[in-house]
Amino acid sequence: MTEALHGFPSVMYAGFAEDGLKEYVEASATLAFVRDGDLPSADSLGVGPSAYLNGLAEAASEVRRYILDLLRRDEVERCEDLLGLMDEVYSVLVTMDFPDGLTRGLRRTTDALRAVLERTRGDLTVALRQRRLESRMASLEGAIGEAKE
Repeated sequence: MTEALHGFPSVMYAGFAEDGLKEYVEASATLAFVRDGDLPSADSLGVGPSAYLNGLAEAASEVRRYILDLLRRDEVERCEDLLGLMDEVYSVLVTMDFPDGLTRGLRRTTDALRAVLERTRGDLTVALRQRRLESRMASLEGAIGEAKE
């Protein structure tokens, strides 16, 4: 698409082409995040900086769904690593202080990521505390059962 639109900047930068590129980055980065693979670069994906950064923010938000799926399957070990990854992406994006015309809404997308990150942190904290409580209750139940015998 970028090659086909190379001579047509008014079309390339009208918004819909960049949105498609952002979605491509989001899909590629999400796959790398959940498979614990190498994050593709903007150059390797053939996208510009704003599409890349916005796509990373969206991908980090998508990691929330994966974390919730892991929690439902009681696979909590990887959740904290993924939460840390989300936090790293946010920490980088929040430093991008450029005009909105250049970043194509990155500030708004980064703010949305922060909200998703905090909700995910809360959900993971509750799940971990619940798991710990269940473990302690099982231990207490076992101790009471042994005391009765």
